Amino acid sequence: MQAAEKRPATAVQSDPVILRIQDVYKHFPIQGGFAARDLAVRAVDGVNLEIRRGETLGLVGESGCGKSTLARVVTALMPATKGKIMFDGEEVTKLKGSKLRRVRRKMQMIFQDPFASLDPRMTVGDIIMEPLDNFRIGSHHDRIKRVQELLRLVGLNPNFNNRYPHEFSGGQRQRIGIARALAVNPKFIVCDEPVSALDVSIAAQIINLLQDLQREFQLTYLFIAHDLAVVRHLSDRIAVMYLGKVVETAGRNDIYDRPQHPYTKALLSSIPVPDPDVERQRAPISLKGEIPSPVNPPSGCRFHPRCPIARVPGVCSEQEPLLEPHGAMDQMAACHFAGQA
Repeated sequence: MQAAEKRPATAVQSDPVILRIQDVYKHFPIQGGFAARDLAVRAVDGVNLEIRRGETLGLVGESGCGKSTLARVVTALMPATKGKIMFDGEEVTKLKGSKLRRVRRKMQMIFQDPFASLDPRMTVGDIIMEPLDNFRIGSHHDRIKRVQELLRLVGLNPNFNNRYPHEFSGGQRQRIGIARALAVNPKFIVCDEPVSALDVSIAAQIINLLQDLQREFQLTYLFIAHDLAVVRHLSDRIAVMYLGKVVETAGRNDIYDRPQHPYTKALLSSIPVPDPDVERQRAPISLKGEIPSPVNPPSGCRFHPRCPIARVPGVCSEQEPLLEPHGAMDQMAACHFAGQA
């Protein structure tokens, strides 16, 4: 593999948009039973996002908010209920057959669980070679060389290609998953919580590897995570998701230093501070209640039943806020009282 011209990991404002998500919905109909008729789980419910070429967009939110579903819709692993996804100038949501297959080669995914995402019956070499076989890239000899090259690239011994996944640690398995994702030279990679199942020290190594690969091959990432400290370290911009909707987007420093949405503020207040004196003086924001059901989300602002500044009854419970500019340049928030409290 020839290394592409190196460039800074951080994208600039003038970079063209490689991925545009426009009013994307993904609903899962509930089957069976009279009471369940016409009901659906609204996993993704009207998301609009843009990812610029060469940047990393971090996507954060509580479990069940729709992050992983959005990732699978974006990579065409499942169809959108409605909406438009433009990738590298093509509308993915309308492509089928060989045209969709061609686009899929440009986008790959690194999965959360390195134990479940690798077939235990296949050798590491076969796992990494599978995308090359599927797209018929090179001769068999070329593919073997490519596998060894990829193993070396992600920091593994190329002679390990005949071993099986159970012979590797969790961090090594995730490196194998990264090698598989890189096999077909993609432009865009979705990282679906790739370090959440790893120890802290191993996770740091994987994050550094992802950054090195991005610089070397001009990759674009959608990085999904729970750990907000990890997201800040890796991302250029951050999007916060709640109950199927994006509630705030901003540059990584703006969203940490000047959060506009009360949900973002609550998430940031939960990050532990390593200084014990500072930690004792902090007052984390405590959200009341549980996350509402995506089958029957609240009216108006979906966050209003848990929001510390919501005006109920009033505009918060009656009118859905739009994702509009608030705060710093390029910062947007979906809140009627953004920046307050």
